[in-house]
Amino acid sequence: MKSNWRHSGFFYLLLLAVAVALVFAFLPHGSKPQEVAITEFITYIKQGEIDHVSQNGNTLLGLYGEEKKYSADYYGSTNDLVDFLSANGISVGEGGVSLDVEAGNRDWGMVALQVVLPIMLLGLLFYFFFRSARGAGTQAFNFGKSRARLSSDNKPSITFADVAGTDEAKEEVQEVVEFLKSPQKFHALGGRIPRGVLLVGPPGTGKTLLAKAIAGEANVPFYSISGSEFVEMFVGVGAARVRDLFEQAKRNTPCLIFVDEIDAVGRHRGAGLGGGHDEREQTLNQILAEMDGFDTNTNVIVMAATNRPDILDPALLRPGRFDRHIVIDLPDIKGRKAILEVHAKGKPLAKEVNLEIIAKETPGFSGADLANLINEAAILAARRNRKDITLKELEDATDRVIAGPERKSRVISSKEKEIIAYHESGHALTARMLPNADPVHKVTIVARGMAGGWTRFLPTEDHYLWTKSQFNDRLAVSLGGHAAEEIAFGEVTTGAQNDLEQTTKLARKMVTEYGMSKKLGPRTFGQKQELVFLGREISEQRDYSEKVAQEIDEEVHNIIQRAYNTAKKILTENKAKLKQLAKELITHETLEEPELNKIFEGLTPQAD
Repeated sequence: MKSNWRHSGFFYLLLLAVAVALVFAFLPHGSKPQEVAITEFITYIKQGEIDHVSQNGNTLLGLYGEEKKYSADYYGSTNDLVDFLSANGISVGEGGVSLDVEAGNRDWGMVALQVVLPIMLLGLLFYFFFRSARGAGTQAFNFGKSRARLSSDNKPSITFADVAGTDEAKEEVQEVVEFLKSPQKFHALGGRIPRGVLLVGPPGTGKTLLAKAIAGEANVPFYSISGSEFVEMFVGVGAARVRDLFEQAKRNTPCLIFVDEIDAVGRHRGAGLGGGHDEREQTLNQILAEMDGFDTNTNVIVMAATNRPDILDPALLRPGRFDRHIVIDLPDIKGRKAILEVHAKGKPLAKEVNLEIIAKETPGFSGADLANLINEAAILAARRNRKDITLKELEDATDRVIAGPERKSRVISSKEKEIIAYHESGHALTARMLPNADPVHKVTIVARGMAGGWTRFLPTEDHYLWTKSQFNDRLAVSLGGHAAEEIAFGEVTTGAQNDLEQTTKLARKMVTEYGMSKKLGPRTFGQKQELVFLGREISEQRDYSEKVAQEIDEEVHNIIQRAYNTAKKILTENKAKLKQLAKELITHETLEEPELNKIFEGLTPQAD
């Protein structure tokens, strides 16, 4: 807009008016007359210093030729002035002083500044106001218009080949694409088009990416919008935007609508502060009506994504609205490898790089985490002036994503370094001696993030079900650092704070949620209370007595104590190995799996 109005004639006209006004304002307008009393004014007329008198309101201006010489105040009419001059012996007219009742010379510069310039500025204001209202700037009247973005066919887009690790979800949504491309094949068998598809999964698992892939695969109009874009500060705007979106979609059927983060408008009704008149609820009601109201003969498929399906309104989830719920979970080891291969395309990987090793090292990583890992590895390779990405960069990037960047510049005393070395050695040695613990892949005493040291494990497989013995070994490994400090130094430090916190949480879950306590039996304790409007857990309702609460505390204590005794027994029996491992860590700071296997040579895990 700035470049257009500067080239318009109106802009130059305004510049000309301002220039003229400034010229008139600063041009010399003759000498300023001297203000005198009326008696002095009469004296100057008698002395011949004034030959012309001009009356302008209540002011007399005395001129000699063209020069303004004197001015005086006089309150009276022109006839009174003639009589006043005659009474003082001054004749008016021929043979005397001339009298002019018109105003004196105007100050045209001040007129321009005070009158012309404000008018020009006001005109400029109205010009731009009506121009913005006439053009694309009908923003003030466009609140009810949909903000959905329509994908263009001529732009390169993401396809199913760019989506990995979600084979079942791809198969489900590919069926939707087939329906949009050739609905006759399904109609011939009596099948109806699904009204809605809900993509459910944790953050970063690729829900939005999958929707973009559908847009790239389907040769139909694809509207994408975020749930928060429906809601504005004005009541009724969200519902109006929903109506406008579906009207656009119905004019371009068959088509696809994608609503990202639908939980922004799809929460349980009645949970807001405004009751039934809440703006968010009005928007949701309009979505429900459009998806399965009286008009059901539209070939419009609605896709939505959320990571909080538990807070969505039940009316939104029933068949006829969102018919299909597709779960996109965290990828398994096979899926992680496929995702790494997709993101590694076009990047110069070294020949020795085996992405399966990285996939094993990253259990619980989402697709977004893996994409970030590959990017961090590329940045590290560039920082180290390498031409390719080696396994070293990938493993360092894995550590960086999990625990944060290295803090090699952190200055610690030799005593604290020794304590950290024994602490991490306790974790590693305990894990080596327990049959259900994951193999130790790396131990370091280089600080990362908030951790002073770190022991990383390499799971042999992904776990979806956990046994009580696996949990017990996991607790013992977590407490191995605490036990090692006590064995080596006779006292403990604050370094085990996070270990103790995680251990306590897991032990309480074993008792209250997983039914792994023989004393209390297979039941759960405590009901979670949630406020749907806030969308997070608020409190836990106790559905058990004080006696049971005491028994729960005792069971949690016993589980943790048994695990601690197990770790302490292992480390006491293998104190020489513990000391050897700690010394190697102090010397080298980081030990990889081959070095660890040499130190652990001759040690065999104890039986269950």
